[in-house]
Amino acid sequence: MDEDKSEIEKTCEELFQFAIDRGEIASLMSGLPEGSDVFRATVEHELQMLKIISVGWSLSYYMPDGPLKTELTTLFWQTVHDFSRDLDRTTKLLIDQDVDFFDSIRNRFDGYLGELQKKTDAPEPAVIIGPEFARVCGDAGNVHVVMAGSRMFIGTVGEARTYLERLRLR
Repeated sequence: MDEDKSEIEKTCEELFQFAIDRGEIASLMSGLPEGSDVFRATVEHELQMLKIISVGWSLSYYMPDGPLKTELTTLFWQTVHDFSRDLDRTTKLLIDQDVDFFDSIRNRFDGYLGELQKKTDAPEPAVIIGPEFARVCGDAGNVHVVMAGSRMFIGTVGEARTYLERLRLR
């Protein structure tokens, strides 16, 4: 089956699998002090969303303009949407509540983008993403949460950029 997929589909699948991989999330969560006031489940959930957003942002930022960028970016977000819909259905079955994970991702993306647009003089995006991440988690003053968000963003964008540069999609 895999040989039937186009290079764009394979690339999207690899990027999506990277975006939902929880290894880095577990590592960042282990760095949070146990006695912290922040609700750990919220931080973990938000780290997952930030990782997905960071991969999508990397596609928009690091791919050269053209039809491949449009196709890959569209396919990536459609894959995220499909995954979210499946997650929503499972959540509905488990806790009998409607959840719209994709809408949450879109809202977070818009929030991070809005902060980046307000603070154009920042030396790099992570300086804005980290504090905004901590604010979204409900503890804007928690340096550990700020650093977790910054590290997630920097690490994810760096990995995605390296991957895209290695592919040399044009």
